[in-house]
Amino acid sequence: MSYRSSQFAEYPQHRAHDHNRHPSRHAGSAALSSGEKETQRGYTLAHAGRQVRFGPVVFWIAVGTVTLLGVWSAATATYFAFRDDVLTRLISRQADMQYAYEDRIAELRARVDRTTSRQLLDQEQIDRKLEEVVRRQAVLESRAAALNAMPDVSVTGSIKGSPRKAENDADASSSGSAKPSPINDAAAFVAPPDLRKQPVRFEKVTGQVNKLMRLESSLDRVESRQIAELNSVENRMESRARRMRGVFSELGLNVTKMEAGTPYPGTGGPYVPVKLRSDASPFERQLYRVNLTRGQIDRLNGALALVPYRKPVVGEIELSSGFGVRVDPFVGRPAMHTGLDFRASMGDPVRATANGKVVSAGWGGGYGRMVEIDHGNGLSTRYGHLSAINVNVGQSIKIGQVVGEVGSTGRSTGPHLHYETRIDGEAVDPQKFLRAGIRLNDG
Repeated sequence: MSYRSSQFAEYPQHRAHDHNRHPSRHAGSAALSSGEKETQRGYTLAHAGRQVRFGPVVFWIAVGTVTLLGVWSAATATYFAFRDDVLTRLISRQADMQYAYEDRIAELRARVDRTTSRQLLDQEQIDRKLEEVVRRQAVLESRAAALNAMPDVSVTGSIKGSPRKAENDADASSSGSAKPSPINDAAAFVAPPDLRKQPVRFEKVTGQVNKLMRLESSLDRVESRQIAELNSVENRMESRARRMRGVFSELGLNVTKMEAGTPYPGTGGPYVPVKLRSDASPFERQLYRVNLTRGQIDRLNGALALVPYRKPVVGEIELSSGFGVRVDPFVGRPAMHTGLDFRASMGDPVRATANGKVVSAGWGGGYGRMVEIDHGNGLSTRYGHLSAINVNVGQSIKIGQVVGEVGSTGRSTGPHLHYETRIDGEAVDPQKFLRAGIRLNDG
């Protein structure tokens, strides 16, 4: 930067050698100096051959500004240097702000952690509930299988073609067809996709819990129906067993003796005792009791198959003569009638009233053509006045099997069936057996 003052142009020095110069030259120099007077005022910045000229006002404004900034910086530094409390407060405030931001960040992190933990907990709860639902479904399906495998309790050996038997069969079939499946609501349960194991979003937890609650409610209804069905089965079986025991008691027969003498053809196998787990549920305990009762009913049914409490002819009972003392139709004097006379038409089928073996099949004096069947345990039945015999001695007979046809052979005044029931060879009133059978079937 070059600095030039205008005062040198205004007051030129007179040099001795200039006095000899030509006057015109001095006049030209004076004119040049007066032209440069204005252009040479101010300040010039020169750098790398370039010059920037500033006026005096701008120059001094810049100088003044720099000076003021320097003074202000020096004053501020001096103030903070001698006022430590101000600087300390500023540093403390800065630190407080930093701590506040850090606390806020920590709080946000804790909130995120709590949310994540809650989501994981909700996921675990949903998984546990889902596993519980699946487990309950499996249990209910096994219970349903046990209930469906349980046979219906029915009278063993009812004679085919009997109107009462037909009514019972119709009632049983209608009740069986109307019987609901005890696992309908949960048989096809499959966990919904949003309930299977996957990350659970917080906003979906409520909906998933509601779905699980609906599934659990459905399983509760199924379980209630199964318990009600099992209670009904147990009540029916116990009532049936009581009625069957009542038949033996009414007829004066020994149940134990009858059960021991009941044949069980085609059965056997190793003895494996049934053990009930100590942690068995009430349903399993009740099912165990029902199975025991069912086993007792099976044994009682086997024994009752040897008891002649059924009708020997099809249709309503129409007696032409009862058991006991009566006037003999041939001699007109009192005589003992040892059986029942059933009204029937010539050739009507005569059926066995219990399982047994034929011990007599042929002419039997006043009985005419007669068949006698031994049912074991001292029980036997006789069928007299037959027009035809359809069995042979030693032949095994099943309940309801036709043994002959109604006739009027022997001491008979017309077509009818003479039917006797004997215990240890002594004739007893067959109506006693028939009444017991009616109560057993109607119970």
